[in-house]
Amino acid sequence: MKCIYLLGGVILLASCNNQSQQLKYPETRKVDTVTNYFGTKVADPYRWLENDTSAETAQWVKEENEVTQNYLSKIPFRDSIKKRLTELYHYEKYSVPFTRGNYVFFYKNNGSQNQSVLYVQDGLTGSPRVLIDPNILSKEGTVSINEISVSNDEKYLAYSISRSGSDWNEFYVVDIASGKQLNDSLNYSKFSDIGWKGDGFYYTRYDAPSAGAALVNKNESPKIYFHTVGSTQSTDKMIYEDKKHPMRTVGAYTTADEKYLIIHSEEASDGNNLLVKDLTKNDAVDTVINDFKDDNNVIDDDGSKLLVMTNKGAPKYRLVLIDITKPEMTNWTNVLPEQENLLQNVGLSGDRIIAAYLDKVKTRLYVYNKEGKMLNEIKLPGFGSSEFSSTKKSDYIFYSYTNYVTLPTIYSYDVATDKSTLFAKPDNGFKSEDYETEQVFFPSKDGTKIPMYIVHKKGMKMDGSNPCLLYSYGGFNISLIPAYNPGNSASPAIFLEHGGIYAVPNIRGGGEFGEKWHEAGTKLNKQNVFDDFYAASCYLVDNKYTSRNKLAIYGRSNGGLLIGASITEHPDMAKVAIPTVGVLDMLRYHKFTIGWSWANDYGTSDDAMQFKNLIKFSPLHNVHDTAYPATLITTADHDDRVVPAHSFKFAATMQAHQKGDNPMLIRIDHNAGHGGGKPMSKQIEEYGDMWSFIFYNLGMSMKS
Repeated sequence: MKCIYLLGGVILLASCNNQSQQLKYPETRKVDTVTNYFGTKVADPYRWLENDTSAETAQWVKEENEVTQNYLSKIPFRDSIKKRLTELYHYEKYSVPFTRGNYVFFYKNNGSQNQSVLYVQDGLTGSPRVLIDPNILSKEGTVSINEISVSNDEKYLAYSISRSGSDWNEFYVVDIASGKQLNDSLNYSKFSDIGWKGDGFYYTRYDAPSAGAALVNKNESPKIYFHTVGSTQSTDKMIYEDKKHPMRTVGAYTTADEKYLIIHSEEASDGNNLLVKDLTKNDAVDTVINDFKDDNNVIDDDGSKLLVMTNKGAPKYRLVLIDITKPEMTNWTNVLPEQENLLQNVGLSGDRIIAAYLDKVKTRLYVYNKEGKMLNEIKLPGFGSSEFSSTKKSDYIFYSYTNYVTLPTIYSYDVATDKSTLFAKPDNGFKSEDYETEQVFFPSKDGTKIPMYIVHKKGMKMDGSNPCLLYSYGGFNISLIPAYNPGNSASPAIFLEHGGIYAVPNIRGGGEFGEKWHEAGTKLNKQNVFDDFYAASCYLVDNKYTSRNKLAIYGRSNGGLLIGASITEHPDMAKVAIPTVGVLDMLRYHKFTIGWSWANDYGTSDDAMQFKNLIKFSPLHNVHDTAYPATLITTADHDDRVVPAHSFKFAATMQAHQKGDNPMLIRIDHNAGHGGGKPMSKQIEEYGDMWSFIFYNLGMSMKS
């Protein structure tokens, strides 16, 4: 095996051991692949693993999974953990319902189904009936519903499905009244809105991918099409294409009155322009916002004016009226000006505005009149997070309430009377009253105060001996807010039940405090993210919540990058590390599927300055000979968001350089993707293995 060192602008290769002292890993072939980045030559000996369809890669995956499963099978309480997870998952789960006309739609899972089922009922008191059950579409439960949208006459519902967790979607149409599936079938869609107009809808479509490359090739040149219900896809009419900018994503939706088609495109993972087409005329597409620096979402229209939620000129967002005949920013009118707290979401109910704000990482819901005067606050049961749904045609809304130990509870709310009514309250036997949550603020390396939630049993003694899981994300303007889920990162109930402490720092790069907080963790500032996370671990150790030998760290996707960078920068930071579906090769991430769109957060190796920054923290390129934590890398063979080659190459490199006795394993799921739409059975298997690995390596025991 060979190690990578940076010396004099050239990455040199030197011999090193290719296995840990305890486990024999598969032999991973090396190739002499070297890329010259602005005079720095970087070796990439495992690049052949990027070919996810080759027989050699398939054999490597098989052998790695055999090593991992052999290790996990020897954990004595693995089956007990999966049994307890199954019990914790077994409760009725509801989505936040939404109304269209007299119909109320919601997802429900009876607790044992792989996928949630879409139901519809007449009004608040009607009897629910199944509209779409994705569980009947595959034996393994690997088909999930993605986007849904109801036609404005409440006659049809268009929906998309994903297979095996892929981002590729197929569209279908169902008659709502009869429940009859129509013959419409649309393919080659990704990242699409659904915008109804009469008896048809607008959607985003790509050209058919080349054979065998659908899960890895770059996604480019999207187009907006219009589909008429009852017709074939071959007759769909192309409405919009940006030939000059094939590397932008594009989507389209309509205003509730079907007057305007709103076209938005993105050059990166956040920030979009706004184009408008008046559908009552044959006018050309008009530009309302022409840059890609900010997030802009149209809520409603009134004549020639659009009601838009935006962070343009307001890092914590505001609600404005924009006249499309004079769209310059100087002509905008504030309806809800920027406030100290982050504006999360806006909706309409009759002539009222419903707004969700994030107050120190806790949701607060308010009702305003159309002029922006606050009328009242919708009181939540306690601190936590909430989602809501509303429509201009209804005088009541639905909202949820949850936190790390409270199952999501659903309420309907009458806007006129300021009255909430319980709609659904699940119970899985988890004793939330036995736990407490505190929020602390700690200084990062540069002195910035970072908030962190810490959850544990009441009365727990803080003497440094407690097992602790530290989870975070730190990217793409995404806010980590308190929410419950029995198995995964959102609320590790099984870990808490067995004396664990769960800690979630809201590090920079996220969206908890607006765009400035996000930008402070991007590109040349990305190191702040890793520094914040390490500082969180220091706070937990210094204040005797835990110790280094009792600490596990975990992150998914961009959070997988966080874990990879953390253990390569601080190998002694934790006893256990779980980088899941992580972005781990920072020099080549933009060359696969939609990876190019993440450049706004990361920068790319195509730029000399960004290359010098990326190679400093790229997990794959900072592995060296040392003792690393017990590490379980996880990915999936149908992940076309963060392709599994990231995890494959990282695992091979880490196994080659592990000098300690801790295991260095990779778990590769089959017929699964980045995480969205994963069936419950596969979730229990994945999280059961993850918790077994954590419990075992932290020296925890499992209750009988």
